[in-house]
Amino acid sequence: MRFVDEYRDAGQARALSAQMAALCRPGHTYKFMEVCGGHTHTIYKHGLEDYLPEAVTLIHGPGCPVCVIPMGRLDDAIHIAEQPGVIMTSFGDMMRVPGGRGSFLDAKARGADIRMVYSPLDALKIARQNPGRRVVFMAIGFETTAPSTAMTVLRAEAEGIHNFSVFCNHVTIIPAIKAILDSPDLHLDGFIGPGHVSAVIGCRPYEFIAHTYGKPLVVTGFEPLDVLRSVYQILTQLAHGRSQVENQYARVVPWNGNPKALNAISRVMELRPYFEWRGLGSISHSALKMTEKYAAYDAERIFHIPGVRVADPKACQCGEVLKGVLKPWECKVFGTACTPETPIGTCMVSSEGACAAYYNFGRFSRQRVKEATSP
Repeated sequence: MRFVDEYRDAGQARALSAQMAALCRPGHTYKFMEVCGGHTHTIYKHGLEDYLPEAVTLIHGPGCPVCVIPMGRLDDAIHIAEQPGVIMTSFGDMMRVPGGRGSFLDAKARGADIRMVYSPLDALKIARQNPGRRVVFMAIGFETTAPSTAMTVLRAEAEGIHNFSVFCNHVTIIPAIKAILDSPDLHLDGFIGPGHVSAVIGCRPYEFIAHTYGKPLVVTGFEPLDVLRSVYQILTQLAHGRSQVENQYARVVPWNGNPKALNAISRVMELRPYFEWRGLGSISHSALKMTEKYAAYDAERIFHIPGVRVADPKACQCGEVLKGVLKPWECKVFGTACTPETPIGTCMVSSEGACAAYYNFGRFSRQRVKEATSP
C-alpha cells in the first residue's frame, strides 16, 4: 500500500457498485456477516451500505472483544481491584463497560486503584515501579491481542517480576463463528472475514466454513474499497457456485498466520473447556487461560473469584445485536436511554461496538441512497 487515498477512490467504489449489482440474481437476497467490529465502523463511517445492491444486507457479528465479555466477568475483575494492595490495569475501552456492580470508573470512584494502560507492557512497568503492590492486567481481545499479553508474561518471568498477574479474558474467533453457523436464528450466505485476527491466525482456520458449511469467506482489510471488494468477491463466488476462503487483505495477512505470535500464545496459554459469551452463551474451547506452568501469573489462581453469572439488564438487547438477529436501531433503548454517554450495554461503549457505530454515524433506521448503487 502506497497511499490511503488509493483505497478511498469514489470512482472505483461506483464501478464496484455496478459490478456487484450485475452479479445479483433477480429476486434473490443475500446476507453477509462482517465478523469484525472494525469493519462495522468502516461500513457506516463511509456510508458503504449505499454502494451495495438492495439485495445485499450486511449483518454485524460478535467480533468486538469488549462487547462479548459477560457482566459477571467484569464484576469478577472489580472484585479483584477492590482487594487490598491491588492495582488493576485495563485498556480504555473497558473503563466504562457496565457490569452488575457498575463499571471500572464507578469502582475507581469508590476507591479502587484502576488505571488505564495502552499495552500490557505499561502494566508490567507499573508492577516494576510498585514492588509492594499486586498489579493485575485485565487481558481482553481475540487472538489479535493475546500475543502481546503472552509476551508480557514471558518478559515478567525473564525479569523476575512476581507482583504482576493477568486476569485472562482472551477469546478465540473460530468457535464463535461456528456457534453462529449452527444457530437456527440466522441464515447467512457468506462472511467478511476479520483482518486483525487473521494477521495472527492466518486464513487456513476458516476453511471449514467453506468446506463444511458451504459459505464463502473473504478475509478483508479496513479501508472502504477493501470492504466493497470483499463483498464483490463473495458475490462472484456465489454467482459461479463456488465456496472458498479468499484473502483480500494479502498485503497484511499471511495465509498461514504469524508463527512467532502463535508460538508465544501456545507457550503461555491454553484453551478453556468453555467460556460464557454475551449473547451467545457458553461456547466450548472458545477462550484462553494461563497454563499451569504460568500459574504464578494467573490472577484467577492468585485471588478468590466469585464467578457469579450476572444477567444483562432487561432493556438491553446487546445479545441479539451481537448475534446479528437485531440491528442496533431495532433495540428499544437505542439512542434514547442508551447512548455513548449513558450506555446500558457494551455494544454502545466499545470503539468497535455495532451500536456505537450506528449511533455515531447517524444510522437510526434502514436508509439507502439509491443513486449510489446505479451504474
